[in-house]
Amino acid sequence: MAEKDITEKILEDYPDVFADIVNGLLFNGETVIKPEELEDTKLRSAYRAEGELHELERDVAKRWKKNGIRIACVGFENQTTPDSRMVLRVYGYDGAEYRAQCLKENKDKPPYSVVTLVLYFGYEQRWIAPRTLYEAVNVPEEFKPYVPDMKISVFEIAWLSDEQVSRFKSDFRIVADYFVQKRKTGTYEGSKDTIRHIYSVLQLLKVMEKDDRFEMVAKSNEREGGIRNMCDVIDRYIKEGEEKGIAIGFEKGEAVTIWALADSGMDPKEIAIRLKKDLGYVMKIMQKRPLPSVN
Repeated sequence: MAEKDITEKILEDYPDVFADIVNGLLFNGETVIKPEELEDTKLRSAYRAEGELHELERDVAKRWKKNGIRIACVGFENQTTPDSRMVLRVYGYDGAEYRAQCLKENKDKPPYSVVTLVLYFGYEQRWIAPRTLYEAVNVPEEFKPYVPDMKISVFEIAWLSDEQVSRFKSDFRIVADYFVQKRKTGTYEGSKDTIRHIYSVLQLLKVMEKDDRFEMVAKSNEREGGIRNMCDVIDRYIKEGEEKGIAIGFEKGEAVTIWALADSGMDPKEIAIRLKKDLGYVMKIMQKRPLPSVN
């Protein structure tokens, strides 16, 4: 989770992406919050329990400030799996922000609202965890008149409609489109939209999908450049996958087996079928066969 959180912050912490996510999800794509109106806020706060000091840390948070006045604090919590205690976590974060407004140094400043958006990136199942306090906590009937049933805002990114995805104007549209496609078809067809924060998008996909090839593509772009959109990413992703597969083939000794079968007169297609390998993989292994030594 730590690696996932750090990676997501890199993309979502850009003011243009942050504002775009809020505008796209809360305001139907209208530009209500502008990037230049956002200010960073500390992500950590502390509370005392059983005599010990504990820390709460949000994934991403910014304050919305307009005409010199703070209007709201907006936070993101990122999830790839449903969390049964998400309601408690969110209200812990929100409560800490409200508590900070009661500190002596803030007593002359007008209080502002706190909003937390839970961004759920899972695409194999819907969010099945509690969304309200009553669902998360066993509240006795006699206490319900005194315990408000608080609700969290969960946005299932992979289940957004095409219209909702189109409302995003930043790189988040590319990210949302990726997860929507994966949910619908299990595959992804690259977009030609230009990516502004290439490395950050690829790092997010790498961690979310647990696929190192996205990081390989990011590093190759640092060396070679040339990646402008997800079509370029997919082309290089496939290439990196092939190269990685070939390297593994050499490690496992598969290359020697392929060369031996080829020497016996077996056709590459037959070799692929016999070894249950992709034909392209077999052909590339054969092309990398070293020249015979000359005595």
